[in-house]
Amino acid sequence: MFAVRTDVEVRQNLLARLADARTQTDILFDVVKPDALYDRPIAERHRIVFYLGHLEAFDWNLLRERVVNRKTFQPEFDRLFAFGIDPVDGALPADHPTDWPVLADVRRYVSRVRQSLDDGLATAFSCGAKPNDEQDDLPASVLLNVAIEHRLMHAETLAYMIHRLPFERKHRQSGVRALVARPVVRGMLEIPPGSITLGLSRDDRTAFGLDNEYEAHHVTVPAFAMDQYKVSNGQYVEFVVAGGYENRTLWSEADWNWREEKGISHPAFWKRIGSRWYVRSMFDEVPLPLEWPVYVSHAEASAFARWAGKSLPTEAEWQRAAYGTPHGSDRVYPWGTEAPSRGYGNFDFQSWDPAPLGASPESQSAFGVAGMLGNGWEWTASIFGPFSGFEAFPFYPGYSANFFDGGHYVAKGGSARTAACLLRRSFRNWFQPHYPYIYAGFRCVSR
Repeated sequence: MFAVRTDVEVRQNLLARLADARTQTDILFDVVKPDALYDRPIAERHRIVFYLGHLEAFDWNLLRERVVNRKTFQPEFDRLFAFGIDPVDGALPADHPTDWPVLADVRRYVSRVRQSLDDGLATAFSCGAKPNDEQDDLPASVLLNVAIEHRLMHAETLAYMIHRLPFERKHRQSGVRALVARPVVRGMLEIPPGSITLGLSRDDRTAFGLDNEYEAHHVTVPAFAMDQYKVSNGQYVEFVVAGGYENRTLWSEADWNWREEKGISHPAFWKRIGSRWYVRSMFDEVPLPLEWPVYVSHAEASAFARWAGKSLPTEAEWQRAAYGTPHGSDRVYPWGTEAPSRGYGNFDFQSWDPAPLGASPESQSAFGVAGMLGNGWEWTASIFGPFSGFEAFPFYPGYSANFFDGGHYVAKGGSARTAACLLRRSFRNWFQPHYPYIYAGFRCVSR
């Protein structure tokens, strides 16, 4: 399950990646004006100040004894910032800003944790020295990878949280290179029957994976047809105009009750001003870009699919369309073996917002399906659960297992704010069906 112990060069690469990940989260906190750090832009989540302390507390609690052999200096903060919360319907946090430490104390804690970790890691990884972790099946490289990917996943969580802040509570950032729009011809592509690999093999000691990615197994997928592109804002407008949010027959009972209770009548990123629709981007409200992918909850995506006479893909169908080939082998990425770069999609913090659906023509899979990595996660119809042979991380037992509850759906692909290392074939994301704030869209299948 775990990679072999790293040499000095690989360890130094891990330290560089940790520094880069810190830079990404620092950028996000700098977007927030200081007096807004105690805001709670999404009711189901902690206040932003929690995450300021959480990222360092997680690294500290994970690495302090296992790798760097340091003593705690502020255990009350280690506990306070240890764990986030899952947005469970009806169980909203009720704390107040004054319940949290003052900003200067949080920043002092963050700075001291970073310095202690950096000093300890530099010592542990220097001149081939072994870190304090001496378990052959749990090398320090695994723990560093977990720390890095945990932070990068929070970089995306923080982005969509900060997205919900009022514009005046944020520092506007300079623009990011826009991907050029190209016209697209909408349609469905036939995906022939075949086998696809889900998950990561424990025998692959060159790759890192999180616990829910194991164990690799082959799935035979019958023939189906899939949308070549994600569903666009323009297509979704048609659903709204056709009364999709008022048509009870398009929604499951649980989804309809959520829609009624919350008064949901359009995507959370949309806003109607007069007779026109606008979309809330990170720093502006702009006229609805019809060629951007629509971002919606799983409930809304499912209702659209029923309205269109189609379905959401299963995890295996999505995987087959993205990574499968006509001759039976699996690709490393949808487009081939080249590492993710700007030509292949809108990901790895390239942009604050989506790109037009036709902006990355080189991204096509072997079957011609476009844009499956980046520009918005894609909902599947599959409940998030363990693969056969699942083993929870011994140092983080609740990472996945706590969410094998039948109430979360698998999402695949990635968004503009997804780090490149999380674009690997085996990576699985998951969310509750009534959570509308994430950068997630969808495409449909017919069988």
